Amino acid sequence: MEASVVTYSQLKTMLSSGNIQLFDVRNPDEYQAGHISDSVNIPLGSLEESLKLSSEQFQQTFDIKPPGKDDDNIVFHCKSGSRSSKALDIARRLGFSRSRHYKGGYSEWAELQGN
Repeated sequence: MEASVVTYSQLKTMLSSGNIQLFDVRNPDEYQAGHISDSVNIPLGSLEESLKLSSEQFQQTFDIKPPGKDDDNIVFHCKSGSRSSKALDIARRLGFSRSRHYKGGYSEWAELQGN
């Protein structure tokens, strides 16, 4: 298992413990149609710009504490893993070296959750 990948069961554990910063990089219309609880929507096209915001700007824009570069609980997801893989590349390039992605995406989540 790649260190950069989070599985469905790992994601469930992280969500139930509250120890996760989950970012949904799908488009807003996809997010509105259904999303994983506690995820924050930052579309892939604006991710790099968003991660470069100051702490205050990030907090004002997304109403959550900004992720820290050393945080090990940052997880990106999309529909099926393609965009979240790109998001992971962007985040790591910006110094979020311990960030990961949920490769199964919302498609797998919805299927396994019975949504």
